[in-house]
Amino acid sequence: MGKKVWIVVGVILIIVVAIGAMLVGSYNSLVDLKEDVDNEFSNVSVMLERRANLIPNLVNTVKGYASHEQAAIDSVTTARENLLNANTIEEKSEANSELTTALNGLMVIVENYPDLKASENFIQLSDELAGSENRISTARRDYNEAVREYNSKIKKFPTNILASMFGFSEEDYFETDEENTEVPEVNFD
Repeated sequence: MGKKVWIVVGVILIIVVAIGAMLVGSYNSLVDLKEDVDNEFSNVSVMLERRANLIPNLVNTVKGYASHEQAAIDSVTTARENLLNANTIEEKSEANSELTTALNGLMVIVENYPDLKASENFIQLSDELAGSENRISTARRDYNEAVREYNSKIKKFPTNILASMFGFSEEDYFETDEENTEVPEVNFD
C-alpha cells in the first residue's frame, strides 16, 4: 500500500509543478507583452514630440511671410502645446488629430504665398514634417499591433484569469480621425 501512495503523491506533485510552470509562463508572457505596449507607446510619444518640435520653426517661417494669418498660426501653436502636454494615449491621439487639422489649415494658407513655398527653409521644414508624419504612422501602427497582441492575450482563457488576478487590463488603441489620416500635401509648383 505504501508504494501506491507514493505513486499518487508523485503524480499529484508532477501535476502541481506542470500547472505552476504554465502559470509562470503565462504571467511572464503577459509581462513581456505589456512591456512591448509600453515601449511602443514611448516610440509614438517620441515621434509626436519630434513633430511638435518642428512646429515652432515652421510657424516662424510662415510668420515671416504671412504675419496677418495669425488665427491659423495661433491654432497650430495651441495644438502643439496640447500635444506636448498630453500624457495618455487617448490624450495624445486627440491632440495629434487637433495638430494635424491645424497644420492642414496652415498649409492651405501657405498656398497663397508663392515666395514662402519657394523658401529653402520652408521646403526643408516641410520635408522634415512629412518624414515625421511617416514615422508617426509607423510608430502608431506598431503600437496598435502591440496593443492588439496584448489585449488578445489577456482575453484568452486561461490567461484571462491570471490577467485579472494580477491587474493586467486592456490598453487603448491609438485612434485617429478618418479625415486626419492623410499627410498634408504641400505642392511647390
